[in-house]
Amino acid sequence: MTNPLIEQGDLLAFDNLAPSCVTPAVRVLIAEVNEALSRVTDKATPATWQDVVLPLHKAEERLFRAWGAVGHLMSVVDSKDWREVYEANLQDVTLLSMNLAQNEKLFAKYKAIRESGAFATLTAEQKRVIDHTLRDFRLSGAELPEEEKAALKAIAQETAELSQHFSQNILDATDAFTLDFENAAPLAGIPQSALDLYRARAKAAGKNGYRIGLTAPDYLPVMQYAQNRELRHTLHKAYATRASDLGPAERDNGPIIERLLVLRAKEAELLGFKNYAELSLATKMAESPEAVIAFLTDMAKRARPYGCRDVKELEDYARDTLGIDPLLSWDRAYASEKLREARYCFNEEQVRSYFPLPKVLSGLFGLAEKLFGIRITPAKASVWHPDVRFFHVTDKDGHVIARFYADLYARAGKRSGAWMDSARDREKLEDGSIRTPVAYLVCNFTPPVDDNPSFLTHREVETIFHEFGHGLQHMLTRVDVADLSGINGVEWDAVEMPSQFMENWTWNYETLASLSEQKDTKEPLSRELFDKMLAAKNFQSGLFCLRQLEFALFDMRIHTEKNPNYAQILHDVRNLVSVTPYEEYDRFAQSFAHIFAGGYAAGYYSYKWAEVLSADAFSAFEETGLFNAETARRWRDEVLATGGSRDAIESFKAFRGRAPKIDALMRHSGLADPI
Repeated sequence: MTNPLIEQGDLLAFDNLAPSCVTPAVRVLIAEVNEALSRVTDKATPATWQDVVLPLHKAEERLFRAWGAVGHLMSVVDSKDWREVYEANLQDVTLLSMNLAQNEKLFAKYKAIRESGAFATLTAEQKRVIDHTLRDFRLSGAELPEEEKAALKAIAQETAELSQHFSQNILDATDAFTLDFENAAPLAGIPQSALDLYRARAKAAGKNGYRIGLTAPDYLPVMQYAQNRELRHTLHKAYATRASDLGPAERDNGPIIERLLVLRAKEAELLGFKNYAELSLATKMAESPEAVIAFLTDMAKRARPYGCRDVKELEDYARDTLGIDPLLSWDRAYASEKLREARYCFNEEQVRSYFPLPKVLSGLFGLAEKLFGIRITPAKASVWHPDVRFFHVTDKDGHVIARFYADLYARAGKRSGAWMDSARDREKLEDGSIRTPVAYLVCNFTPPVDDNPSFLTHREVETIFHEFGHGLQHMLTRVDVADLSGINGVEWDAVEMPSQFMENWTWNYETLASLSEQKDTKEPLSRELFDKMLAAKNFQSGLFCLRQLEFALFDMRIHTEKNPNYAQILHDVRNLVSVTPYEEYDRFAQSFAHIFAGGYAAGYYSYKWAEVLSADAFSAFEETGLFNAETARRWRDEVLATGGSRDAIESFKAFRGRAPKIDALMRHSGLADPI
């Protein structure tokens, strides 16, 4: 049997991809990279794009395409075998990456290309790759003495291992918790859709009754609807203490956080930065940690009065109407849902009945066709789970320009959250042909139960639009160089702009009508219900904004301050920003995977930073008409298509005709209205 990770083909053969494939493939592919490295760094090899950059890129692309697939499978079909083989090879892949990033001979070749007369003949994209690579060499310690290089390598290896363990601890803690009920009496108030899911979970475990876990489709219905206050408390405590010192010691992420912060500070010191935040921002739009903290603090001051108003309204309603006093952490989602229903005469479950996932996808794809002239159609491919679907993206002439996998349902062994990732980048090959991009689109929606499709809340509709926005930037790129195509080379604090931009369409009635179909009547979302939703759009927006700012400030401070005590800093940030108390047992940091296991370390502010850009960008559509063909064309041409081929601020200005303003974000969020 051939190894799909070596014989990669057009698409990976996931149905033939087993853990046993990984180690042999990694050894072969690492050897290919090292062989290419030896050739391109030979003294006799001319310092040119064709002789140095391309041969090494070919070998690297094969390795990291394979390793990316392994990492992807670790996120969606985790098992003991996959985990063991991933961890067994992680050190070798990390070490190779650092060896490449620090190789003095390779660094010299790139400098020679930059200083040669032939540099002027390169395309603008090729020049940018050379400049970015030289920057990255320096940020990886290529100019440091050997002892310090070795220290950076050791840091990179340990960091990769710790981040992986952090993520695994969260997954294991989430999967380990279950509550079983013989009958539905303790589950009063919870919607039937969730009860059906709990019953299916129990049946799958060989039990009668109902089983509740901690994945989002399990957890959220309890917190929002369960009349049983003790049940809400039980689930809240279990969720808030995942992977912490209040659980099994082997799954405690606290020591991992402490060690990661030490390693990151040391990395920054070795590279000549005052702190890790400075190092992180070296490749981002923001000028300095101080500028980011000032931005976040200013937004917190703007949002705080609205947050205080939201809390008072919620506490008053909970006390006077629900008889809940004091209002505690496990009560807030429940009281919020009741207040929303009372004030606006609808609830999220009512709205959910209008959004069967197949219809949502059809409407989303229709919107993409309307705006960008593309078509999205089902196709066949080898997949890693029966739930996964595969699609072709074609242009107006019927040519396939991109493809993507959609893995949309929650299940055991699958990492929580939602994300888009690259399975393959767009690139112009030496023969002039275009290698089309391929994306992974992953969510964790409630799976279908019996013969019923998955129905989404409006928030989940926003989620799939968000991730599809990332996918559009990846798939609609026209950049010919892989290192700059799609989201590659885009500053991290701008990468959320296209995704957040797409969320705005979920608040347009025409769009929602096209992707809605009531469960029983088959009617689209009514204008009356939409108007209620719109009136409630900014319900508790002050609280939500402050929550995000709390995350971002915590992230920046732990990566800016010397010898940070992360628990104390979280406490201090909450005292500064939050308008709601937290339980003593709350261990939020231990499950903050974005910054401890993802790519958002000293970068979580990017969500708010990019939100300014996306809201201002969408305001251009508000000014010209939401379906204005020329505005849509400019958005595709100036933002989606350009990827990392130029600075993100230049792409924004090319689309908007000016620098970004915060006004649209404050207006969209209801934070400009009088209190």
